[in-house]
Amino acid sequence: MIEFQSATKRFPDGTVAVRELDLTVEAGTITVFVGPSGCGKTTSLRMVNRMVEPTSGTVLVDGVDVLSSDPARLRRGIGYVIQHAGLFPHRTVLDNIATVPLLSGWTRRKARSRAAELLELVGLAGELGSRYPAQLSGGQQQRVGVARALAADPPVLLMDEPFSAVDPVVREGLQDELLRLQNDLDKTVVFVTHDIDEAVRIGERVAVFAEGGRLAQYVAPAELLASPADDFVADFVGRDRGYRGLSFLPASDLALGEVATTEVGATRGGLSAEASAEDWVLVLDGDRRPRGWLAPDSPWRRDRDAGELAESDLVAGGSLHTDGGALRGALDAALSAPSGLGVVVDDSGRYRGVITPSRVLDLVERRRSKRGGPSAGATT
Repeated sequence: MIEFQSATKRFPDGTVAVRELDLTVEAGTITVFVGPSGCGKTTSLRMVNRMVEPTSGTVLVDGVDVLSSDPARLRRGIGYVIQHAGLFPHRTVLDNIATVPLLSGWTRRKARSRAAELLELVGLAGELGSRYPAQLSGGQQQRVGVARALAADPPVLLMDEPFSAVDPVVREGLQDELLRLQNDLDKTVVFVTHDIDEAVRIGERVAVFAEGGRLAQYVAPAELLASPADDFVADFVGRDRGYRGLSFLPASDLALGEVATTEVGATRGGLSAEASAEDWVLVLDGDRRPRGWLAPDSPWRRDRDAGELAESDLVAGGSLHTDGGALRGALDAALSAPSGLGVVVDDSGRYRGVITPSRVLDLVERRRSKRGGPSAGATT
């Protein structure tokens, strides 16, 4: 557990970075600090490992005041991940990961063995251990940074905007990896970001900081989106917070429809029985995993002498919704599909059915009505 008790940080020029912070991070949870630049979220994080020391107030880790601990010893017991990974360029990946165990007195053999285990844990191939950071992609470097932070098995993990320097696709993959690791390792994680979508996706609780180092709200993500504490929080969370809130509503009772399907490698003659000329056709592979859409005006469909259907003949599909997931994913799949039909798959990625935006919104409206909220047609 991490506790901030009236923790304040005032710099010599009089700037107050953190003001009277009272906040408890429960053990085994992910808490996200989010807010605009200069609001004190990173300063608050760094007070936990004494990279910044509070001017007044107290910061406790498992009931012990951090100021009573030797800084070097304290930091060896707290994992720390920063933007751009911060790896040592002259050390191999394995030696980077083994840094803290070696400083803690582990033998080199034991430390490198632990490093090899962690490579696999964070989803990296073992042969990458002999490479240097410059030989890795940005996403791979961040995974190595996470592995290094976990090397000595610390109970607390501090993460300061660790995924902000990578592209959106890699970033989502790293978020998924963090959630998977947390499910296995049950660490106490404090994660700093300026991205509200990232905050509500990974946080079990979210602390919103305002300018001047003021804690504006500290609640679970669903409550943050549904009930912002004030105008600042409402503006920061965004006017589309209702859409974000769909991330916390299950789509388990969403009825699925059907669409004509065919497979990669189908022949033109065999398609006529699958769909009318005006229909979009969903193309699957041999394991019934979606590969894309065949448009009504596809040249392949117009050519009576066309050969086998190839992936180059297809229109890329939208996002896929996994059956039983959240309503936000269902609506995104329906809105992003070129056919207007969101594709639903099972946990193995195999086709289950399709949904339309109207069907998703109808379910949202039914849920709202059950809660006693205003209908979509009501005015205020």
